[in-house]
This record gives sequence, structure tokens and C-alpha cells, in this order.
Amino acid sequence: MNTLHIQDAEVELTAIRAQGPGGQNVNKVSSAIQLRFDVANASLPDDIKQRWLQSGDNRLTQEGVFILKAQRHRTQEANRMDAWARLYETLDLYAKPPKPRKATKPTYGSVKRRLEGKSMQSRLKASRRNDTGA
Repeated sequence: MNTLHIQDAEVELTAIRAQGPGGQNVNKVSSAIQLRFDVANASLPDDIKQRWLQSGDNRLTQEGVFILKAQRHRTQEANRMDAWARLYETLDLYAKPPKPRKATKPTYGSVKRRLEGKSMQSRLKASRRNDTGA
């Protein structure tokens, strides 16, 4: 399969302050990376863009911009590499078309069990009936 490539110019990387533990360093150093990728206007094949935009991913804005925050590592460079890796993981997820569903028939046993359950329920309800006729 072809490997898809995203142009550097299509991705906007911004250094931001990380959340969570880390002492005073967290308040001073912008080590987290926010990655913004405009899926709607990207140079990707149309079928991949459509799958990605219709996926319901909560990291997509209504305008079709994919926003990812990388803050696993202590250094900005490690978080930058992590952001790129996660972007490509997400791209690979939508690069493959979903497998079409094959319609199948219910098995003989499952049909038999369903019908037995229905007749048992019917007998149970019939036993509750008051057949005196008022």
C-alpha cells in the first residue's frame, strides 16, 4: 500500500504549557505541543478526507481542523515527535476503507431456540389468562 505523506506546511505546531504534575517547571516551560491539521483543506485523497471528517472524532473541530495535544514527555522535541507519530497513526486509521458487511442467515439452531422461546412465552401467558369468559 502507498504510504501517505503530510506536508510540513499543512501542519501547525505550537508550544504550549503542559498540564499535570511537574512542580514549578510546568509553570515556566512550554514543553507540550499542540498540533493543528486542517483535514478539510489537506492534500490527501478525497476518500480519506471524507472518512476522517465523517468519523465523529472529538479532536476534529466543526471546520474540519484536527487538534492534537502532545504532553507525554518532558522535552518539547520529544513531544513534537510524539505529535507527528500520533498524527500518522490517526491518518493510517482512516486510510483503510472499512470492510463491507456480509449479510448472513441465522443458523438452524438459533432459529430453533428463538421459536422455542416464543412458544414458551406464549404458553406462560396462556396459563395466566382467565378463560372463564365474563
